Amino acid sequence: MNRLLIVLLCGVSALPLRAATPNVLFLFADDWGRHASIYAKSGGAPGTARISDMVQTPNFDKIAQRGVLFRNAHVNAPSCTPCRSSLLSGQYFWRTGRGGILVGAVWDSAIPTFPLLLRDQGFHIGKTFKVWSPGTPADSPFGGQQYAYESAGRRFNRFSTEACNLVDAGKTVDAAKEELLKEVSGNFSDFLKARPKEQPFCYWFGPTNTHRIWKRGSGAKIWNLDAEQLKGKLPPFLPDVPEIREDVADYIGEIMAWDAAIGILLSQLEKAGEMDNTIVVISGDHGAPGFPHGKCNLYEFGTGVSLAIAGPGIQGGRVVDDFVNLPDLAPTLLEAAGAPVPDVMTGRSLWPVLRSQKQGLVDPSRTWVVTGRERHVEGARADYSPYPARAIRNAQYSYVMNFRPERYPLGEPFGLQEGKIPDPAVVASNTRVIHPDDDAGPTKAWLVGHYSDPQWKKFYEQTYSKRPREELYDLAKDPFEMHNVAGEEGYEKVRKDLETQLLAELRRTGDPRLVNDGAYYENPPLAGPADQALRKRAK
Repeated sequence: MNRLLIVLLCGVSALPLRAATPNVLFLFADDWGRHASIYAKSGGAPGTARISDMVQTPNFDKIAQRGVLFRNAHVNAPSCTPCRSSLLSGQYFWRTGRGGILVGAVWDSAIPTFPLLLRDQGFHIGKTFKVWSPGTPADSPFGGQQYAYESAGRRFNRFSTEACNLVDAGKTVDAAKEELLKEVSGNFSDFLKARPKEQPFCYWFGPTNTHRIWKRGSGAKIWNLDAEQLKGKLPPFLPDVPEIREDVADYIGEIMAWDAAIGILLSQLEKAGEMDNTIVVISGDHGAPGFPHGKCNLYEFGTGVSLAIAGPGIQGGRVVDDFVNLPDLAPTLLEAAGAPVPDVMTGRSLWPVLRSQKQGLVDPSRTWVVTGRERHVEGARADYSPYPARAIRNAQYSYVMNFRPERYPLGEPFGLQEGKIPDPAVVASNTRVIHPDDDAGPTKAWLVGHYSDPQWKKFYEQTYSKRPREELYDLAKDPFEMHNVAGEEGYEKVRKDLETQLLAELRRTGDPRLVNDGAYYENPPLAGPADQALRKRAK
């Protein structure tokens, strides 16, 4: 059971080949939640839409309008490696062995993944930038560096820093942007040139610029964003103060850089005459990093992501409310390409939804989604233990089960309890200093610095303090998931029903967290000297 039955006779259900096999352009941003201008216009998801009021993403919006915009897409895990392992394999992250953790992750090459299955189907495959962490060894889910196209440059991954440096060196803002976007164009151009004539392709573009750390003030300097326009618009789990408004604006600037790159790739696709025969998928691997409720949290701000899909065979111009888990994308793309779908995949193909002409809820069975987490970084807690949690969400409620409520959800407050407040500049730049499961940045530094301030400590405590075993949120009354009603009168039946449904799905799919008290995850291997040093410090 601990091996999760991942490769038990990986049977397949054959599908007929289509006359014209579509290409796949897969655009996947690090740490990009459900933040795009079209979500603000379409009603979006109430838990994330406010920040989208400032975001301008015309290129993502173009694909969403041409194809299908999903308003209830969620990652399976709000941490890059488990999220990407589940996405690539079309399975829940807990079925991917050591692919379901971050530090110390090892990919089991016996697990089928959609890029390599498309390659075996005759596709020319390639990638630029990040596909799977901690890297792309030969047995990675994408097949290793042999498929990388990055010779035109990698500076786009540090967009705000590189753009600000270029401006400081005398370039105009437009010239700085153009120089960095040329890398995007050059890498995709190299990929297209390498493609054998008439061969379908699958290209993965995975920039990391929306991941921390960003150049402070870059939102204003590069994108002319006025952070003060966010005043009164931040979700209630974020203190509405200038430092955090600026941090959010800088994040929005990185999203706008990401969207500019989307525009470059779409333009090249048009020039190559491939737009009409290419399925374009655009999404991200979880919510915003270094913010309360975001990355590493099972709230909507952490697991909810943007998703738009357009291309041949897809009925466009629709907004869909079906609940989607990103592992659904693997069988979707395989089916669209006429490739066999391995029976081991737990994801459900979205192809029927994409081909439908309906809006709103298209598939009446897609009314819920399951998410979870185990370990983000090692050393987040003194005994090197994970923070195991699973959640189920539907349109009305969100239910979270924290299996080890005695542990700190985002890592321990190293020294803080003894009054040892770390230097804010260090907290803003070094994730490992305190609460290591939360990325470093100005927001984290501000929260830690105000942990005892009577006016603001509630924000610190809500973010970093220990959480109860069960959390239940009534989304109609509380879309930002601020008030836990798990123990309140009138919610017991809802709580019990969701607990039963969640545990049934975990058992059905062989989650090792339910086996032997989760021993599979409780004693993870160390990754190397850096983790040994962290363990020594934590003790």
